[in-house]
Order: sequence, then structure tokens, then C-alpha cells
Amino acid sequence: MAQCRITEIFYSLQGESRTVGFPTVFVRLTGCPLRCGYCDTEYAFHGGEKMDIEDIVTQVAAYNPSYVCVTGGEPLAQPNCIPLLTAICDLGVNVSLETSGAMDISKVDPRVSRVMDLKTPGSKEESKNRYGNIDLLTNQDQLKFVICHRDDYDWSVAKLREYELDKRCEVLFSPIHGELQPAQLAEWIVADNLPVRMQIQMHKYLWGEEKGR
Repeated sequence: MAQCRITEIFYSLQGESRTVGFPTVFVRLTGCPLRCGYCDTEYAFHGGEKMDIEDIVTQVAAYNPSYVCVTGGEPLAQPNCIPLLTAICDLGVNVSLETSGAMDISKVDPRVSRVMDLKTPGSKEESKNRYGNIDLLTNQDQLKFVICHRDDYDWSVAKLREYELDKRCEVLFSPIHGELQPAQLAEWIVADNLPVRMQIQMHKYLWGEEKGR
């Protein structure tokens, strides 16, 4: 039976993306090939527990959720993430996938809302961006830029315009918590009249570094 290595499954509020604030079941897969400088889930790089997909879905269903978020680490680093996503979709719930943008998203179930990063230079992992994924994005997906400083912002704006990203999907600009002040990013976005949604990590304002995404 197909298995995934799982760091944790928990129920909380979604702290970011389009469904921010909604009660959500989070399925956090173990492992990630990236090492972003601002990573806040390093505990998911190693360890975890192998679980049958059927058992994962049973545990998710027990919460009777409306929303489920599969996250990591980098979930797509595990090949069995693909059938796991399909199995969760079959519950009839809204499913989102948090992915770094370094992995092929073409095989993800079309019912899933893909929340994909483009890694900025400040992440130290810009070279891992898989730009071919951009052509696969639809209006149910979201593309996220995590911004460390003004240079990251300018880089993100250039990519937004180069690929006409706002015509493909919803675009999210997010400041690094504790480094770039949200008000500063807000001022830049308004000054440039950008067609993007600014977001902050709500869970960190509610619970510090505790769970919530």
C-alpha cells in the first residue's frame, strides 16, 4: 500500500493564502531538498512517520473539515504526495498544496489549489525555481513571493511583469516575519499600484511560531 512520511497532522486556522482564517486540517509531509534562509519548518526536514495513504485520509476525515492543506517541507519531494492529494480530494473537501516551485506540479490533481512559491534572491534558493511551472498555473492557483528586502521586492515586481503573472493566477506578496515590516511592503505595493494581494502570516501574530499553517 502506498505510504507517505508524515511529520504531523493537525487542525488549526489557515494563517495565509486565499483561505486565511478558515479552520483547516494541515498534513505536513517530511523532507525538503531546499534550504531557504528564512525557513520556519526545519523540524520537518527529517524524521516523521511512514503512514499508509488510507490511514492519513481517515485521520483527516475524522476532523470533518471543509479545508485541507498539504504542506511540508516540500510535499512533492515524495512521489506518493500525488495519490495522497487525489485521495483527500475524493473526500469532497477543498484541498490546497503548499509547494516551493522547485518541483514539477503537472501531475497534481486539478481539483487542488496549488500555492506555489517563486523563490526570491533573498531566500538563497532562487536557482531552484522551475519556471516551466508558471505555464501550468490557472486561476484557481496562487503564486507567492516571500520578500526579505527592497531588492527582493524589485525582483518580484520584475517577474510579475515579465510573466504577466496576475493574468494567470492570484499573486501573493508576503514579508518575512520579523525582518521586513508589513507596513513597508504595503507602501511599496500601493505606490506601484500592483495587481497583487499582500498577506501576512496571521498565525504568527496569534501564536508566535506555533502551528497555524
